[in-house]
Amino acid sequence: MRAALLCLALLAAPTAAQDAPVLRPATDAERMARAAVVVADYRHGDLLWENDRTAHRIYGRALEAAEPPSSSGIDAWGKRVRWPFMDRQLRTGDQHEDHGEGLDFYNVGTGRGTGGLGIWHDNKLWTSRNYVRPRIASAGPDVADFTVDYEPWPVDTVRTVGETRRFTLPAGTHFTRMTSTLASSSGEDLIVGIGLSRRPTGNQPGELVRDAESARLIWWGPEDGRKGRMAAAVIVDPAAFAGFADDADNHLILVRVAPGRPFVYYAGAAWDQSGHFATREAWNSYVAAQRPDFRP
Repeated sequence: MRAALLCLALLAAPTAAQDAPVLRPATDAERMARAAVVVADYRHGDLLWENDRTAHRIYGRALEAAEPPSSSGIDAWGKRVRWPFMDRQLRTGDQHEDHGEGLDFYNVGTGRGTGGLGIWHDNKLWTSRNYVRPRIASAGPDVADFTVDYEPWPVDTVRTVGETRRFTLPAGTHFTRMTSTLASSSGEDLIVGIGLSRRPTGNQPGELVRDAESARLIWWGPEDGRKGRMAAAVIVDPAAFAGFADDADNHLILVRVAPGRPFVYYAGAAWDQSGHFATREAWNSYVAAQRPDFRP
């Protein structure tokens, strides 16, 4: 009798394969695209952008209440395909597992992620809440181009700062070009800290390069089991470079900025299972070879 009941229970129970979310295959048209931007209204306004090499996400204000803590940092996903996959994978509800095209195992938390910013004042980073008012200029297929706002936030008691930031990611690069314009209640220059999270993929710190001469911050992450490693970097204008700093969550590269005047920086990420960068040396060499244009 017990054996019969056990057999019935096994027959009735769903298998792991039946339980697993299914990632819809990309259509022929989707496979032709090399860049995309999507505002995921079904996921509290996550804003997803990617090209044929890298994939990122920022968070909407609704997520602050739904899944605290949420921050204005920048998420990065591991990606191995050359067409858009983030929206399809996010819709499965299982974006943290590899379904064959990539996965999200980078934890932004309260940090800056891969190139989020704040105002460095009194040895502390003062940061905004999540983005608002997305305006998409190009959702692909060759370039991802959009602008968002960050509503004014306090910097201690000395000033209030708001931001408008444009993100531009063409095909063929791991770096998003960001053009930021900061409004301030004070006309004095700002010191902006642009960050890389310290431990986004486990408890180990990874390996960091601080290149003051070229004004670059480069990170090669620790191995996270079968998920592999993430890498990230920030490149700023050497003419505006103001040093490096650290806080509990972030490694920071600092730039001096005038309120109301746009400034440009670049931030990017890579996955060691993408087929592009299997070693730290390969990633560092790629970052060192970049010759960015800092004109707004």
